[in-house]
Amino acid sequence: MTFDLALRVTEILLGFALLQQSLEHIVSTPHKRGLYIARALLCALLMAGAVPLAACAGLLALAVILLRHYDGPYNGGSDRMSLLILLCLTLAHAAPDPYWRQVAFGYLGAQLVLSYVLSGAVKIINADWRSGAALRDVFLFSAYPLSEGRRRWADAPKTLFIMSWAVILFEIFFPLALATKATLILALIIAALFHLANAYLFGLNRFFWAWLAAYPSILWLQQRIMGAPTL
Repeated sequence: MTFDLALRVTEILLGFALLQQSLEHIVSTPHKRGLYIARALLCALLMAGAVPLAACAGLLALAVILLRHYDGPYNGGSDRMSLLILLCLTLAHAAPDPYWRQVAFGYLGAQLVLSYVLSGAVKIINADWRSGAALRDVFLFSAYPLSEGRRRWADAPKTLFIMSWAVILFEIFFPLALATKATLILALIIAALFHLANAYLFGLNRFFWAWLAAYPSILWLQQRIMGAPTL
């Protein structure tokens, strides 16, 4: 994947992710409707590839305003990832030469790898995650509306134990996927399915789109590290 293609796909995916959120808020948050209409228009510009620097900078400024309004990222990790992608895209477009453009975009890929590794490290030192109890509590006490059938997963300790360790090991060993393009693509497919499952089971749909938008950066970075042509 070339640098320009990876950048363009990232813009389209992030624009689509933020556009969905903006349309939701235009309907449900009338007192901030103007901000979200402006964000939706900037998303459309970003997806179309028109004035990308202005679109990214505008979305970044609106993200900071919304952070102040909500006293932080109200949707947690997905908002932080979206903000990181916006920052890296803005820097990549504003950088004075190709080298620094690649540094800014490569930073996004590195942070994506760390997001999985650090998440796995936090889980493996947590006794509740190692035993499967953490997942049981998620199914029992999730704030999102879950069907009774899904909540009954809390009564399957062996399944939750296996699921917990599958997530932990995948996240900790994610950097090994950088060995080849094929292993990285496979790992990203598995990761995307993991985020999709979380969206289905727990309503964490924004995580799926936010992390998916960062995947082109790691695909490009892996080629860059391995010395394949990426310009």
